[in-house]
Amino acid sequence: MTEQKSDEPEIKPFAGPAGGWGSVRSLAEIMPREKIAPGTLVELGRQNKPDGFACVSCAWPKPADHHPFEFCEEGAKATAWELTTLRTTPDFFAAHTLTELRGWRDYDLEQHGRLTHPLRYDPATDKYVACSWAEAFDGIGAALKPIDPKAVVFYSSGRTSLEASYMYGLMARMFGNQNLPDSSNMCHESTSVGLKAAIGVPVGTTQLEDFKHCDAILFFGQNVGSNAPRMLHDLRACRKRGVEIITFNPLKERGLERFTDPQNPIEMATLAETNISTQYHQVRAGGDIAAMTGIAKYLIEWDDAARAAGEPEVLDHAFIKAHTNGFPAFAATVRAAEWDAIERESGLARAELEESAKVYAKAKAVMAIYGMGLTQHVKGVENVRMVVNLLLMRGNIGKPGAGPTPVRGHSNVQGQRTVGITEKTDLVPVDRLEARYGFIAPREKGLDTVESCRGVIDGSVKAFVALGGNFLRAVPETAAMEAAWPNLDLSVQIATKLNRNHLVPGKLTYLLPCLGRIEEDVQASGPQAVSVEDSTSCIHGSRGKVAPASPHLLSEPAIVAEIAKRILPANPRADWDGWVADYATIRASIAETYPDVFKDYEANLFKPGGMWKGNKASERIWLTESGKAEFHTPAGLSATGFADAAGRYRLMTLRSNDQFNTTIYGYHDRFRGVKGTRDVLFINAADMAAAGLTEGQIVALESDAGDGVARRRDGLIVTPYDIPAGCLGAYYPECNGLIPVEHHAEQSHVPAAKSVPVRIVA
Repeated sequence: MTEQKSDEPEIKPFAGPAGGWGSVRSLAEIMPREKIAPGTLVELGRQNKPDGFACVSCAWPKPADHHPFEFCEEGAKATAWELTTLRTTPDFFAAHTLTELRGWRDYDLEQHGRLTHPLRYDPATDKYVACSWAEAFDGIGAALKPIDPKAVVFYSSGRTSLEASYMYGLMARMFGNQNLPDSSNMCHESTSVGLKAAIGVPVGTTQLEDFKHCDAILFFGQNVGSNAPRMLHDLRACRKRGVEIITFNPLKERGLERFTDPQNPIEMATLAETNISTQYHQVRAGGDIAAMTGIAKYLIEWDDAARAAGEPEVLDHAFIKAHTNGFPAFAATVRAAEWDAIERESGLARAELEESAKVYAKAKAVMAIYGMGLTQHVKGVENVRMVVNLLLMRGNIGKPGAGPTPVRGHSNVQGQRTVGITEKTDLVPVDRLEARYGFIAPREKGLDTVESCRGVIDGSVKAFVALGGNFLRAVPETAAMEAAWPNLDLSVQIATKLNRNHLVPGKLTYLLPCLGRIEEDVQASGPQAVSVEDSTSCIHGSRGKVAPASPHLLSEPAIVAEIAKRILPANPRADWDGWVADYATIRASIAETYPDVFKDYEANLFKPGGMWKGNKASERIWLTESGKAEFHTPAGLSATGFADAAGRYRLMTLRSNDQFNTTIYGYHDRFRGVKGTRDVLFINAADMAAAGLTEGQIVALESDAGDGVARRRDGLIVTPYDIPAGCLGAYYPECNGLIPVEHHAEQSHVPAAKSVPVRIVA
């Protein structure tokens, strides 16, 4: 296969709904492109079923009462992507240097197919060459053992199972570090920090059942149609029974506007649609704190007037008194906020925010759903805490149909944190680990994603082991990261397909192919199952049944075990071989380490709807220092972390509905009407005219971070779009190079990819 060229770009508005026949046509197109075997269609019938496999893309829950086809367009693409019959063999690498392959598009690299053999980079030929597994593991062990453990990073993708994640985190700590960055560092760490400080738990409090009990939903910064389409069924059901859904999002996303259920024959036959949002407010990027302040201001002042007049209270003062701390300071700041400043920063009219507040005040049970549109800002943690403030004002945590509902990305990114993939000691029972395995665990904080990037750039990180993912493509500061990566003494990449990170080698580099989740994993005790945790803290079993893409693949637990045996002293308490032989023994060790979370783990592994791990905040038990839920007073109205200035725009990096994170399934962003290209700059029409730009003009973006570092992205097609003034949109990960590594959320260190200061260069 040679590199495929882009189709002729075509940009025109899309008039259809989310779902519907557009989804069907999209799936019909990808199946033959992946040269799918007939059995794959059978596998789609097992996707997200209680006795099947957990989707390898998003973390939306698997319902107990499932649909006949419990998958969405994006999930089916992910399954087709993994079960492709295309292969990337040693012969492919014999024909292509890494220098040549770095000129290929992301899509073409992964589209070439599944990796089949373990590989070692040969710097003399600039090619990967096949090697044995023993050679790879021995080489990795020999390279890692002399390196200071503090200079080694163990990264993991959010797709990694609970079993492999537990082993991986234990290996890192026994090696001597907690340098365990993962996908959460790049997306929802602001949630983990913000919710834990506010309500004592680092995750949302709701479950699928709550959709049946809410009477209003506040929806912030999440593109459900592209990133968690199965949620549309729950939102549709809510709308059918009259639930108000108030959306705050800079762009009009089709999934939050209109939806045709592909599982409903009548809707498909009649082209019927369900309107999802009852109010849709296009808040400026970084303007959510201001918008929520406006809602809170209206509610507090309405409540002040009602209490003075002896009328019913608007706020739940009984709940506030019994369960919260810090309300007076928060209320005073909100009362003092000026409407002119709120309107200017949010980009919304006072009347719009008051209308939202009226709906919220009327509702008895409110869910607040949000995504990276809140978390990926400099003030991302404050965004999350403002969501909590709104919910606390009317007691909307700890009762049916109410609570914060963060939408996680990768299918097990939340679960990884549950079993120890974290750089923070306070999130791991290190005393229990030490007692069980007989070693002294590190107590100092390890490196998160931002700190790992700093370490690669400044040379203090010497080795990088990646259990999945496409780290170099997902992180900010692309040019500096790629320039520094070859200085690593060791780079180990565990993957199913070729991606950009694999093409930038260290001094010693191994590319190790692993089994996919949908493939049958047979070990000494027989076929194995793994488990994952969804966005609502429910744990699900997953069993693959498809024949592996190559007889040379190993499972993730097997690869972790072999590396551990090479870099750690023998320890009879850590039975790496026994764990690999029978994954139930890994789960038994997880349950002993986390007994409160994984009670009856094995017995409930395939429980329909999942095994809920529990949540104290949902019981109104607040595991905070004060013992109460905490109101937080924001320091300002903007979440961007930089000031507006002439010629400075707020860039949001976006995903298309033809990708999942860094994986590009194709070049058709159907909902935004873009086909054949990803080199697009979405801009407000008035901004375009004021800047003297014309539709279709090719421009560049330059960083306007003021740090003296030149960052530039060329070749973007100017495209007028319904986007707030002063804001721009462009695709992720192509524009990650414009994000400074130090442009990140305070406290959580999440890269602030939803409001990046840039200028347009015509």
